Amino acid sequence: MNRPERTEGATPEQRPPYRWALATFVVVLVIYVLTVAPTTAFWDTSEYIAAAKVLGIPHPPGNPLFVILAHSFGLLPLAESYAMRINLFAAVTSAGAAGFWFLVAERWLRGIVQVRWARYAAAFGGVLVGATSWTVWNQSTVNEKVYTVSLLSIALVMWLVVRWGDDDPGQHRDRWLVLIAYVLALSSTNHLMGLLAVPALVVYVLWTDWRVLTRPTVLVGILVAALIGVSLNYLWLPMRAAQYPPINEGEPVCRSLFQAITLQCHPLNDVLNRVQYGKPPLTERQASFWGQLSNFWQYFTWQFARDWGRLSGVATAVFAVLGLSGLAALWKSDRRAGLAGIALLGTLSVGLVFYMNFKYGFSQYPDQANLPREVRERDYFFVGSFAVFGAFIACGLGGLMQGIVDGLRDRGSRRTRWLAATPVLALALVPLLGNHATASRAHETMARDFAYDMLNSVEPYGVLITAGDNDTFPLWYAQEVEGIRPDVTLANLSLMNTDWHLRQLARRQTPAFDPAHADSVWRNFPVPARPTTPALDLSMPEVDSLPEAMQVPANGGVSIDSIQVRFGQDVLLRQDLATIFLVRDNQGKRPVYFSWSDGGYPDQTLGLSPYLVSQGFVRKLMPRVVQPKDSIVLSQGLGYLDLPRTDRLLWDVYHWRAATRNRPYGWVDPPSGSILQLYSVVYGGAARSMEAAGDKARAALADSVAREVNQELGGRSLF
Repeated sequence: MNRPERTEGATPEQRPPYRWALATFVVVLVIYVLTVAPTTAFWDTSEYIAAAKVLGIPHPPGNPLFVILAHSFGLLPLAESYAMRINLFAAVTSAGAAGFWFLVAERWLRGIVQVRWARYAAAFGGVLVGATSWTVWNQSTVNEKVYTVSLLSIALVMWLVVRWGDDDPGQHRDRWLVLIAYVLALSSTNHLMGLLAVPALVVYVLWTDWRVLTRPTVLVGILVAALIGVSLNYLWLPMRAAQYPPINEGEPVCRSLFQAITLQCHPLNDVLNRVQYGKPPLTERQASFWGQLSNFWQYFTWQFARDWGRLSGVATAVFAVLGLSGLAALWKSDRRAGLAGIALLGTLSVGLVFYMNFKYGFSQYPDQANLPREVRERDYFFVGSFAVFGAFIACGLGGLMQGIVDGLRDRGSRRTRWLAATPVLALALVPLLGNHATASRAHETMARDFAYDMLNSVEPYGVLITAGDNDTFPLWYAQEVEGIRPDVTLANLSLMNTDWHLRQLARRQTPAFDPAHADSVWRNFPVPARPTTPALDLSMPEVDSLPEAMQVPANGGVSIDSIQVRFGQDVLLRQDLATIFLVRDNQGKRPVYFSWSDGGYPDQTLGLSPYLVSQGFVRKLMPRVVQPKDSIVLSQGLGYLDLPRTDRLLWDVYHWRAATRNRPYGWVDPPSGSILQLYSVVYGGAARSMEAAGDKARAALADSVAREVNQELGGRSLF
């Protein structure tokens, strides 16, 4: 076996280059800051930013470490916008990971490249490739997920593992192992992704000194460190949940902390085990394993030059060969590091593909329309593999430079031979140039603007029934972070199938309507008295007794005052029952609205079409059957339409210019395009009614908005 060179007490040549790692961090951070999102974004971004602001609990597994770190970072006066501060948190943690990957790559390169400056250059080049890989870059400029913290923890653990392996045997080295155990356990309270460095750690331990695991002091230290690290899950989560913050998904409230730490608290266990998602066991594949591997390869091909169309395939081939050759060179120069690298890459790619057991990708096999698919692209789950691949590309760049120098043999001086090899480092700029247009989040404000538009479509103290993540999370953000229309009660159809969301609706006290945080359209509006009862006026036992599903008579229904609810199916889900109670409990107290993002839900499931009037992005439920009149017209596509209210919303309230903003590649996230499509649907439908009413100028402008949005959605495909 090759004994890796020591670094303790080493010469300056062998000491870790922390200053260069810091420089790497700064360069990568500058790239991220220049392309950072100015506000929130779709999917989980708004949920996590809002959770950080209110010290809440986001969706399972709750992510307490992220919430605490992001909340603390958000207190720093780095930007006026709170959302940008949290986006900068993502940028800083991801850039921090790049700094640690530089240290790891430089250490691994010592057996490949003997010249120090060339080794540093190769390490920086490879890490830059990893940092500007499309998914890594895209996730580092907006805090969409908790994965940039996981990137930092994986990179930190790998550097600690490498340092541990180079240290002399003894108590000093043993303390490194205890620290590694603590970081791993603490990282698990952010997300389990942080544990994916464990196989590489096992390789280093077994190869270097497996007997360390037999020493009682080490074992005790590791057990204690792990318990302290993981305690956030079992102490902070139940304590904070019991304070009922505004964002409290899963509501993991326990009767006592003893119940939590002894694993007897079912709500907490359900959150930590992600029971809400109901994924099948690993033996029941949701897609063929080959199809799942193919989906991972699809995402891998996005990483190096996604903006360049067909040329991206060439870039993928070049960097795949470079990274794998770097892994081979690492194996040849240092068996321990090579085996650890194989274990790490295998865990973050093939191992993760097997464990996650995804359905077919959203855009995978586009010619097979009937495949079970994920609701969005899942490339972000593999962000760790794309980042760590940069370390292997660093080894590949170093090996390529060394090969050029060796090939030149005695031609010129040693210095000129190395200078002749430096042009290969230009390859590291390819992802920076080939991804900057679509990985950047700069100037994109659509999610925040949509939230403002949607909330200000609703009259004071209204109840707004939404459909899912993208039409709800930005509204949570707007209410909890920017204070926009908190008087609106949000009821999410998909979440109303859970007991915790219904309990929160039944518990929520309606904040007072504040004209200063509402659009001017509502400032002179006759504001009703503030409701004193929750929007869902059920007791907690009544909420908990709602069944998950209920058989009802075919073509049956129920009367609520003069409203006749007609069932469109013979089974009602909990969300349907809750919606009926919301309608019942708010007659004469609050206006009830359905978002147009709900599609035909109120029509097909509850038969409410005769009672709904479109007002911009929402449909107001009227107390009796709607009759067309001067202000209410029957519109093709939008049903009954309040034309004056819609006209004012479209031109005085909504951010239609943000919706039609020119984007070089169109809307780059097709799964969330349905939200942008609302602008096309509503403006296009209103255009026809405006033209019928004789307002041809407004009709032409509305039609142009609809067409421009459609062009954005139909922009040059990235798939």
